[in-house]
Amino acid sequence: MNEITLDVKLAKTKIDRNIYGHFAEHLGRCIYEGIWVGEDSPIPNVRGIRTDVVEALRKIKAPVLRWPGGCFADEYHWMDGIGPRHQRPTMVNTHWGGVIENNHFGTHEFMDLCEQVGCEPYICGNVGSGTVREMAQWVEYLTFDGQSPMADLRKANGRAAPWKLKYFGVGNENWGCGGRMTPEYYADLYRQYALYARDYGDNKLFRIACGPAGDDYHWTEVLMAKAGDARTPRGRQMDGLALHYYTSVKRLPDGSREGSATMFDESGWIEIIAKARYMEELVRRHGTIMDKYDPEKKVALIVDEWGTWYAVEPGTHPRFLYQQNTMRDALVAAVTFDIFNNHADRVRMANIAQTVNVLQAVILTQGEKMLLTPTYHVFDLYAAHQDATLVPIDICSESYHLGDYCVPALSASASINAEGKLHLTVSNANPTRDLAVEVLIRGMTVGVWEGRVLCAAAMNAHNTFEQPHAVRPQPFYNAKITSEGMTLIVPKMSVVALDVE
Repeated sequence: MNEITLDVKLAKTKIDRNIYGHFAEHLGRCIYEGIWVGEDSPIPNVRGIRTDVVEALRKIKAPVLRWPGGCFADEYHWMDGIGPRHQRPTMVNTHWGGVIENNHFGTHEFMDLCEQVGCEPYICGNVGSGTVREMAQWVEYLTFDGQSPMADLRKANGRAAPWKLKYFGVGNENWGCGGRMTPEYYADLYRQYALYARDYGDNKLFRIACGPAGDDYHWTEVLMAKAGDARTPRGRQMDGLALHYYTSVKRLPDGSREGSATMFDESGWIEIIAKARYMEELVRRHGTIMDKYDPEKKVALIVDEWGTWYAVEPGTHPRFLYQQNTMRDALVAAVTFDIFNNHADRVRMANIAQTVNVLQAVILTQGEKMLLTPTYHVFDLYAAHQDATLVPIDICSESYHLGDYCVPALSASASINAEGKLHLTVSNANPTRDLAVEVLIRGMTVGVWEGRVLCAAAMNAHNTFEQPHAVRPQPFYNAKITSEGMTLIVPKMSVVALDVE
């Protein structure tokens, strides 16, 4: 029997809207062509930023955007990206294809993008190849309201008032592309760099430390002991710890991945679903270590890189990481969001990799054309959870198994908003079988409901520039009110979102 039980009277933990965050790196066609086209482009834009992309991100209430990387962040020197664009020096993007970066999209352009989208900026500073002074000056340039060398430089570049900046990352993947550091060495560097990333006036930074890669629990232990424990003489020195985990088939020696994004059979489907569900173990085990040093959960677990990673699309640059996006990716997104929602007491931000044209992108562009991927539509279906209160749920699900993998077919999360509306999202990972589900709702009487469903006839169904609306949400009708709640028929390989009053 498939059964979901919930009691709205037990709701107490807010689901932070930033769980539905995004990540845009100077990688492939994410920034250039994907977001930035320049003011002279025939593609509709506002100050060089694509209008269609901004409108799409506004529709799903994109809450926060991480930039400039990623690996790019630890070779990025921010002063190269300010001032008149034709005077900005170029650089070689050594991590992502050795292409020339012209620095036309820099600090002012990124902050403008965030203002247009209506999201919080999350800037990642350079620890790997930068200096303490460089990072300190960037924060001063952005946030100091007064007379100083950096504030005067900002004003000379056309921005009189400082920006509000809350989220600031002190380095990225410093265990790897950000410097190949040990956790002990990085923890000391973090404390040094974070000290000089100062608060100016009423601008208070939320400082995020580089966290572990996947199941590196030792890294979390060291960072929490050295910087995350409020009981130490100098107290807690970080606000967030960043975990990275990618769902993929196999990683090759050059860092690329095996497996097509669109050409796979059911064994390729279930393997990716099972590996996406591994996020539950990662969040739980890293959270347990964090609880040891931070029982009041003051330090947020920030999963600021997550998503699927496959081989690039045929004929595209191997280091541009451009891949298509199917119903399999939509199920990965739904399962992952449910994990984050149900651990909302610790997970308070997540950033899918990446926003446009890279990895599990929510948007793909081709010249003036733009399409929304199945993953985008999952963000849309889940948007009502943002800043709502988590309703704990108990799920009894039949298993879906094939070969060496066995996973629960159902995944779900629930929340209630300030007006008392219940939002329930349910997904069925079984690609061959519809599921009848009993939903037992305590603490409220169901009066009316409405729903939407994302589903398709094939596992590899996806949107193309020739058929941009092949996969998109449709009205959902297959639910009935009962004396104890509702009954649903959740279609095979689908994501359902219900609003219940």
